[in-house]
Formats: sequence, structure tokens, C-alpha cells
Amino acid sequence: MKQLIQGNQAIFLGAQKAGAFFYSGYPITPASEIMHAFANSDVNFIQAEDEIAAISLCIGASLGGAKSMTATSGPGFSLQQESIGYAHVAEIPLVIVNSQRIGPSTGMPTIAAQQDIMQTKYGSHGDYFPIVFYPNSVEECYRYTIEAFNAAEESLSPVILLCDGYISHLYESIDTNIKVSLKKRDRKPLGQLNGQHFTGLTHESDGTLKTMDSEFYRKWIISMKDKINEVAKKYNFYEYIENKKSDTLLVGFGITSRVLMSLRDKYSIFRPIRMFPIVEDLKNISKKYKRVVVVEMNDGQYKTALAGFLGREIEGISLQGGELSTKDIVI
Repeated sequence: MKQLIQGNQAIFLGAQKAGAFFYSGYPITPASEIMHAFANSDVNFIQAEDEIAAISLCIGASLGGAKSMTATSGPGFSLQQESIGYAHVAEIPLVIVNSQRIGPSTGMPTIAAQQDIMQTKYGSHGDYFPIVFYPNSVEECYRYTIEAFNAAEESLSPVILLCDGYISHLYESIDTNIKVSLKKRDRKPLGQLNGQHFTGLTHESDGTLKTMDSEFYRKWIISMKDKINEVAKKYNFYEYIENKKSDTLLVGFGITSRVLMSLRDKYSIFRPIRMFPIVEDLKNISKKYKRVVVVEMNDGQYKTALAGFLGREIEGISLQGGELSTKDIVI
């Protein structure tokens, strides 16, 4: 049976389906409806005093064995970066939703944007390798919230679900009675790990500190990257619409990709759903095209990432200011 729901509500329902046991958050536009839904559910819920406390509570709950989640927008996501880095080094699974709005700082709270793309990849200090998903419909908000929880459990890392104000507040009819496989927690909770402690310092798997051994770090960071990449291969999500008459490949994601779909009679279109690690298949797909053009609601953040990944010149169209239509796309 289908039901008409909002993108943020679909994220909540997806988290419920995935087995979320704990949620902590702080109200912020355009993500607040996610917190409201959890507050009115039977999931363990705490409204924190700020976004730093919210993610810290989620980390603690996850160490206790609970599937945990928080949701925010750009300003709150910035505050959470140190804790995101800690969760990576300590291998703590959780899901973080970032429904983007115009920034920097408080910016324009009620206007959607895609300005936190690079922050998902490089927001915390040091090298780390996040898995990032970005749905473009209410149905995908539901599905990829579930996949985010699964990927977090498999990788033992924080997984980010990007959204934007348009998708968060979009209403569409979806069927939530779909068959999904759920990844269970493999690792025992804190207190049942033979005295293991969790630290933000470089450490052995048993928690023994290794802060003066450069060779250990080199091996450790390679193993961490390999682990994330192996898990990411199981979540190789993207959409590719080929137009054999076109020599141009348009790349878009989230709400922008919905606008691009009206141009598929003229161009080929690639939509990354797994934003990071960047989908390897794009390397071979892009070789078919003379031009690759990234259309995004920022000043070329994903364009910059793709240029380095593909090792070629990438063109970009920046759609700033919140209003989207094909008239803005001049190629």
C-alpha cells in the first residue's frame, strides 16, 4: 500500500526499518522533521543541547551496541566534524543525515543548496574515507537510509546520507513495504571486549596506543582505506542514462539530477547515488564523451572532486540561489 509522505519522514521510516535504536539531534531547518518523527516514536530519543552533544550521544549509544543516528544541516554538520573523525579512527558505526541549505554560517535557512559536498569528504582533519549516499526522491530517502545503516555496520564507520531542502520537504507516494536485507551488529558492545578501550589516538585493534610508530600508521591507514573500499563495492549505486547521439555527459545528484532528467533527449546523464568513494564505473563511462559537465548547487565542489578522480578537465555549471530550472543550464 502506498502512502504520501515527505522526504524527511521517509528517512525516519527507513531508519526504523533498519533497526535504529537510538536518535539524538538538535532542531535545525530543513532537517527538523526527522527529529520530530523520532520524538514521537518508540525509538530511544534525546534532544541534545547542540549538534556536538547530539553526535557524541550517538557515538556512546553505538559503543553500547545500538544502531544510532543523528540528522542536521550544514552549520550543525560543521560542529560535528571532530566527532566524525573520532568515530572513523575508533571504528564506530552510526548514520549522519545532512539536509543542506545555503551557507556559509547561518546562511539562508529555508533555501536548499548542495554546498556541503566537500565537507562530507574532507570536513574532519586527517585522512579518512567516508561512505556518502545522496538520494533524489522520497522513495530513495527511504531505501538509502536503510543502506546507510547497513554500510555503517559493515564498515564500522560513520556513514553520511546527504539530502537537500527540496528533497527533505518533497512529498511523493511511496511503498514502504519492500523487501530489504538488514545488516546486524557484529561487534560486541563496550564492556564485553576484554578490556578494550576506544581512543582517538592511533591504536592497535585491542586499543593499545601506537602514537610513535610511523610504520604502524602507514600500514593502519592503508588497511582502513582498503576496508572502506571493499565495503563500498557492495553499495555501488548510480544511475546512467546513455544518449548515443550526444558527446556530452551531464553529471548531477539530489534535486539537481531531477532537473537534468528533462534534458536526456539531448545529453547523456550520470547520477551518482554513492557520492564517495566515487563510483569506479564512471571512469569507463566518461571515456565515451568529449565533455563532462557537472551541474550542482554550489561553486563546483563535486566538479573539483571528479577532475582529480578522472584525471581530465571537467566543466561545471553552478546553480546558486535556490531556484532550479533548465533555463539555468547553458551548455
